[in-house]
Amino acid sequence: MESSNAGPVVLQTLANACNQNACVFKTAEKQLQEWEIQPGFYAVLSEIFCNHEVDVNVRWLSVMYVKNGVERYWRRNAPNAIAETEKEGIKQRLLSNFTEPVHQIATQLAVLIGKIARLDCPRSWAQLLPTLFHAVRCPDHLIQERGLLVLHHVTKMLASKRLSHDRKLFEELTNEIFGFVLQLWQNHLQDFLQAASKHDDKMGQSLDKALLACRILRKQIAYGFKDPACNNDASNFLSQIFPSMKSMLGCRQSMWGHHFILEKCEKMIILLTKVLLDILELHPVSYTSLIRPTLEFAVSYNFSENEKGLLFERFTVNTFNLIKGILQNEMYRPLKNEEESPEPGRQEAYKVKVEFFNYDTLSEMCRRLVSQYFLLSGDDLSTWDADPEEFCQEEVGDSYRYSLRPCTETLYMALFKEYRSSLIPVLLQMVQSVQAPCDPEDMAAILRKDGVYNAVGLASFDLFDDINFDEWFTSHLRQELQIKHVNYRIIRRRVIWLCAQWVGVNMAVGTRPLLYQAVLPLLNKEEDLVVRIEASLTLKTAVDDFEFNVEQFLPYLNASFSMLFELLQEVRECDTKMQVLHVISFVIERVGAQIRPHTSSLIQYLPSLWHESADHNMLRCAILTTLIHIVQGFGSISSDMYDFLLPIIQMSTDVTQDQHIYLMEDGLELWHVTLLNAPTITEQLLQLFKNMAGLLTLGTENLRTCLKVIQAYIVLGPRDFMQRFSSELAIALTSMISDLRTEGIVLILRVIELVFQSFPSEGPEVFRRLLPTLLKAVIEGDDHPMVLTVYLGLFARMLLQNPEFMWKFLNEVAPEFGKPSEALLGDIVDMWVNKIDCMAQPERRKLIALGACSLLSLKLNTVMEKFAEIVCLSVEVLHDVSTIPVDEDTALQMDSLVLSDQDEAVEDGEQDTEFDRRKRMLCRQDPVHMVPLKEYVLSQLSACQQLHGQETFDKLMSQVDPEILRQLREFSS
Repeated sequence: MESSNAGPVVLQTLANACNQNACVFKTAEKQLQEWEIQPGFYAVLSEIFCNHEVDVNVRWLSVMYVKNGVERYWRRNAPNAIAETEKEGIKQRLLSNFTEPVHQIATQLAVLIGKIARLDCPRSWAQLLPTLFHAVRCPDHLIQERGLLVLHHVTKMLASKRLSHDRKLFEELTNEIFGFVLQLWQNHLQDFLQAASKHDDKMGQSLDKALLACRILRKQIAYGFKDPACNNDASNFLSQIFPSMKSMLGCRQSMWGHHFILEKCEKMIILLTKVLLDILELHPVSYTSLIRPTLEFAVSYNFSENEKGLLFERFTVNTFNLIKGILQNEMYRPLKNEEESPEPGRQEAYKVKVEFFNYDTLSEMCRRLVSQYFLLSGDDLSTWDADPEEFCQEEVGDSYRYSLRPCTETLYMALFKEYRSSLIPVLLQMVQSVQAPCDPEDMAAILRKDGVYNAVGLASFDLFDDINFDEWFTSHLRQELQIKHVNYRIIRRRVIWLCAQWVGVNMAVGTRPLLYQAVLPLLNKEEDLVVRIEASLTLKTAVDDFEFNVEQFLPYLNASFSMLFELLQEVRECDTKMQVLHVISFVIERVGAQIRPHTSSLIQYLPSLWHESADHNMLRCAILTTLIHIVQGFGSISSDMYDFLLPIIQMSTDVTQDQHIYLMEDGLELWHVTLLNAPTITEQLLQLFKNMAGLLTLGTENLRTCLKVIQAYIVLGPRDFMQRFSSELAIALTSMISDLRTEGIVLILRVIELVFQSFPSEGPEVFRRLLPTLLKAVIEGDDHPMVLTVYLGLFARMLLQNPEFMWKFLNEVAPEFGKPSEALLGDIVDMWVNKIDCMAQPERRKLIALGACSLLSLKLNTVMEKFAEIVCLSVEVLHDVSTIPVDEDTALQMDSLVLSDQDEAVEDGEQDTEFDRRKRMLCRQDPVHMVPLKEYVLSQLSACQQLHGQETFDKLMSQVDPEILRQLREFSS
């Protein structure tokens, strides 16, 4: 693409791409996409964005296309990589364009230069940094500001590189320019402060440059020094942070008439606190000298009345996080092992903390946190009234980094954990001061009480031995829940929240019914919505507790479930519906089958809720979770829900639907539990299996659940399922088994094993194509022991239950292995003998012994050669499975794996699923659980004796170790 010829065409196409006409826009966009890999395309774009006479929108779009092109095609080894000559032309144009008049385009150009610098600087772009240094020294205001903007983005990109070589280069760059940028920052900040004192119009320009310089310094001091404290310029910068913040806070206060300048002042203050947070996190040793000034600065501004007017929220958040970072930093704590040598500065830091956090300071901080920062604000109460569901949304994750309430609470908890003994008396005194019910008309008193109760809840684990919560709840808190004044909703919400914090900490089991009694009125429809939502969350915490007792909860089940359902219908926000649904799910899960009489209305409502939540996949996930618990609670009765349930499963597990990404995991689990509890196989259930082929192609993430679903089908409707799907099942599992790790192979083999167990005659034929691979692995013995033992079990089962197929198979594959079929059988027997000690499961050990013993009644040379090994193996397994009943003679040994009618009666319980019952019925048809091993061994030895005659049999027995023979006689006596 020649730039002289292509320029006008590309320019017009870009203009068309900015057109509001959809047809014109799409055609242009398609053309630009085709040009992306054309040589010279990005050079033409660079000429366009450097031409200031071109329309702003077109230039902006050209920069964006070049930026995307750098990410895809700039690397030398990238497909369709940009030629080196074209790159050089682009870089030259970028370095000659520091007079860009449009700030938005200048910003994108700076980002573009930073992306290229990350790949090319300094080796392939040596002129970048000298050009930038020249630009930031230029007296022209625009060139200097653009230079600083580019230097900021270049620094940001280079600082993000983490390889040791790249970090060393960044350290060298920092050492070269840090002092110069520091001087720039100092000069521009001083210029701003002087201009601000006069409210000069030029103060904005100076502050903009100071901000850019400070952003550069932030990255360089954090990532460009191994130890900032050892560098004079870095130490100089850090020493100026607190005086600069004080100056900026005072300046901000005088800028109420200049909104934009006020915002920029706040940006500078926040940026300086971020510098401190970075150093504290990345260079805690270097921060040691800053601990005292940080604590003095943060406490003097945030915990006194004098400086209150200077504060703004983000400043408070960052300074609180600085205090918390100092409290929690392991480098500032004494060594637990006195023999270890302390790191530099550890003792000094700990000494500063001890001196600073005296009782007076701690008590004042605690009181102000609780009585000032914990209070609900006017905005909070307005949100409560206008949008209760928004008010109830919890801030989670790292919200403490930028939001005041979670930041305040995490600081409080860090203080309490570190100085528990000093703060407990302070908090108990505060509790005592708000103990009595307050005047509902006194909003200030209500908010104070709310703050104190919040503090008690947050510190519940630390107050375990100091507050008798059961007594407090029964004597005071329950009475406060009875006060129905509209203002007292704040206390009702806080008290029930407080119960949730303590229920798993120190609430006696006997107090739980009182808690349920307290929750029910707060779930009532007449109660405030915020209180109702909080009460539902407390109920979830209570039923999810380790000491939850179903019998205690049953008297309250009907009322609580009905009111939770009403709440679910009433709330409108997706997140709130999810919260309430999770509560309902927990209740259903914990009470199990007891929920059956209470869910009819919920089941009727869920279809409409599912329909309404078409655009809210996370809400649909919550519905799926609820359905899982309902099906588990309903058992076989859940078949009445199939008209609603099965279409949901079908849609959630259909990989051709976009939403399967969100719903597949829960949909698979619901599919599984539906099959486990299904009374019989149905056509609708069989139709669902058509989704399985697509699921198995997605990889191994959900393989375990997919295979559980297949096993459930095999047990539920073995004949119907295998007649319809055996062929595709065998193809899918055979193709997958070669690409999986050991754990995945074992999971697939268990499905095959179940097929063999369910269909002794037909099962091996279904997986006939796979058997030679398994036989080869057995003969070579080169597979994982866990996998080999399953292979060996499969061949033992075939030999025991389908010997005709086994011999036919061995005869067919003998030419492939270059051995007679008897020799192949001998190899299998050798592996049984060699690997029996690797098998941990008694059932598989017995299966191997049964398979080996089944050979004793055959007149084969292999059997005569392996006779002693087979007998030895059989006796070893007899020791595993033989038990002596209590109070019985030792001669009455029993096979522990054989199921009796008495075993069935013991195992048959109300909590069993239909799958459990069917699995037991299948086991009762399995030789492992039907045939006593001792009787089978003795009968096979007798058949061997009759087959070969007494003389030959005696010779065979003489090959067996005398000790083994003695043990065998004990079993046979």
